[in-house]
Amino acid sequence: MSPLSAPERLARIRLARTDGIGPVGFGQLLAAHGSAGAACDTLEGQGKRLAPEGVAAAEIEKAERVGARHVLLGDADYPPLLAALADPPPLLLALGDVGFAARPVVAIVGARNASAAGRALAREIAHGLGEAGWVVASGLARGIDSEAHRGALATGTIACVAGGVDIAYPPENAGLQAEIAAAGLLLSELPPGTEPQARHFPRRNRLIAGVARGTLLIEAAPGSGSLITARLAGEAGREVMAVPGHPADPRSRGGNGLIRDGATLVESAADALAALSPFAVIARPEPRPRKPVAPRLAPKPVGNPPGEEAFLHLLSTSGVSLDELVRASGLSASAVQARLADLEIDGQVIRLAGGKVARAA
Repeated sequence: MSPLSAPERLARIRLARTDGIGPVGFGQLLAAHGSAGAACDTLEGQGKRLAPEGVAAAEIEKAERVGARHVLLGDADYPPLLAALADPPPLLLALGDVGFAARPVVAIVGARNASAAGRALAREIAHGLGEAGWVVASGLARGIDSEAHRGALATGTIACVAGGVDIAYPPENAGLQAEIAAAGLLLSELPPGTEPQARHFPRRNRLIAGVARGTLLIEAAPGSGSLITARLAGEAGREVMAVPGHPADPRSRGGNGLIRDGATLVESAADALAALSPFAVIARPEPRPRKPVAPRLAPKPVGNPPGEEAFLHLLSTSGVSLDELVRASGLSASAVQARLADLEIDGQVIRLAGGKVARAA
C-alpha cells in the first residue's frame, strides 16, 4: 500500500470535516473519483462548500502540538478491524501507539454506576485477557470502563473517547487518560480540543465495537450506551458476551437480556478466552520500548466522598468484600464500616459469609 501524499491527506481531512459528508458519502466519493483530491476539485467546481484547506491544516498542526496524529483510511496502520466495517470512519486521531489496534483486541464495557463487585470483576477479567495477549478496549467512562482500562494498563489498552484526545473526560479520569496515552492508545474521530457532547457518544461506541473482535458487557441497564456498543458489535459480526447478574438489580437486565438473545455467558477471563478461541492469540508479542508521551491533560481533581445513595450503588446483591468497597468508594475502612452499619440497621444491606456484604434484594 503506497503512502498517501501530503496533498491527498489534506484533501481527505477536508472531506471528512465537511458537513453532510459522513463515512458512507466519503467512501462513495473516493470510489467515484479515485482520490480525495479529485473529489474536492469536482465538488468545488460544482459550487459545493467544503471545509477550507486552512481548517484542515490547522487541525493537523493542533494534533502535532498535543502529541497526536491523524490516521486516515488508507494508511498502512489504520486499525484493520475498523477498516473491515461496511462504512469505516474516514479518519482517526490517535495519541499513543497505534500498533495496539493491530493486535487482537477485545472490548469491555458496562455501567457507569457499577457495583463494587462489577468493577472488581471488570478489572480482573481485563487483567486475565491482557495476560493472555489480548488488548482491552473501552470508552474511558466511569465505572466498568475505567476498571477495564486499569486492569489492562500493563498489557495494553485502547480508550475510545467522545471528544478530543487532549480533553480529559470525565475530569476525574484525567490521570488514567494520561497513563493510557503514555502506555496504550487513545482514539477519537474528533479534532483535538473538541469537548465531549451527547451527540458524539454513538460514534465513540461504534469505535469501541469496531476496533474489537468481541465485546463483553458487565452490568448495564436497558437502553444504556453499553448495550448500543454490544448491538453494534453483533451487527458487525463480532463476538458478543455478557456477565449475568441478579434479576433484582436493574444493572443486570442489559446483560441478562443479551444472554437470552444469544450472547455468550461469561463469568471469568477463561470464559471470555473460550468464546474468543476462534481468534486465539498464537504468540504474545514481545513488549516494545515505549517513549513516554506527555499529553496536555488537566490535573486530576480531588473528588468528594460518595453520598449515601452513591455508596449504596456500589453494592450489589452478589456481595462484595470490605476491601473492595474501600477501594471503590475512596473512604477509609472505618467510614465504610460506619455506613454499612447504618444501612444494615435500615435493612438495605445484609452480611454474607466470608466477610462480604450485599444489597438486600
